[in-house]
Amino acid sequence: MSHSRFTFTLSLVSGLLISVALPTQANTDNSGAPIIIQGAMPVEAEHFAAKLDNVKEEHIGGWRFWKGTVDGYPVVVSETLKGMSNVAAATSIAALEFKPKAIINQGTAGGHDPALNVYDIVVGKYSVNLGAFKTPHKQPGEGSNSVEWKPMDLLASKGSAGEDKNAHSIRQFAADPQLLKAADQAVAGYQKGKVVSGVIGSADVWNSELDRIRFFHQQFNTSVEEMETASAAQIAAQFAIPFVGIRVLSNNITNNGKYDAQTGIACQDYVYDVLKAYIKDIKTAQK
Repeated sequence: MSHSRFTFTLSLVSGLLISVALPTQANTDNSGAPIIIQGAMPVEAEHFAAKLDNVKEEHIGGWRFWKGTVDGYPVVVSETLKGMSNVAAATSIAALEFKPKAIINQGTAGGHDPALNVYDIVVGKYSVNLGAFKTPHKQPGEGSNSVEWKPMDLLASKGSAGEDKNAHSIRQFAADPQLLKAADQAVAGYQKGKVVSGVIGSADVWNSELDRIRFFHQQFNTSVEEMETASAAQIAAQFAIPFVGIRVLSNNITNNGKYDAQTGIACQDYVYDVLKAYIKDIKTAQK
């Protein structure tokens, strides 16, 4: 399959989206700070950790970290464990312990976009939390319909009446432009599928209802779903750490794309090239 350069044109539904750019100015002078590469499971982290030079494994609580270098630059691979709470904790630990220059969250995901195939990679220009919704009031016996649920912005401030000012909106966490640039620079080296810009949806839910998946894709432009990126992005934003999520499709229920366990390896190889491009840009800027 041929590769293609990704573009950042997203047709988003008016009134449903709130963008949050990740601030980067707090990290402009930490040239020696490590870059964090996150993967939830061993299959999403250990392959990358094996690529580090001078590697040393460290345990903090229940989380594993591998400290090493790539092209002489400090890099830490973080096995975050699965789920929104685990990745939030792992990201907070990384922020406090390593004071990183940037964070790249990567791994596998299920497809929401029928145009995407297994081994295609989505670079998350945005990530969104697909687990925060408010249901309409219904009486006993009236049933439940998830496509009627309205998104809650958990970071929205309260109005005078105690209601969210941005009720029924979904918050987007925007990726860092320099990390997006590095992702673009690495596209030419990826030959196993397409590399596209998109929206990564995250929640502690495994969705297999095609109507609900279509609802997410149509309303919020989600390309894929998984269980970590938006949570990691939210914590990174709180610490003003540049962030990007990168996910490979391991399956796609919308077009019968079957699960392939080797996709996680392919994603790590692509992200390794992204990392090297980002490090090159850092070193060029330091000259």
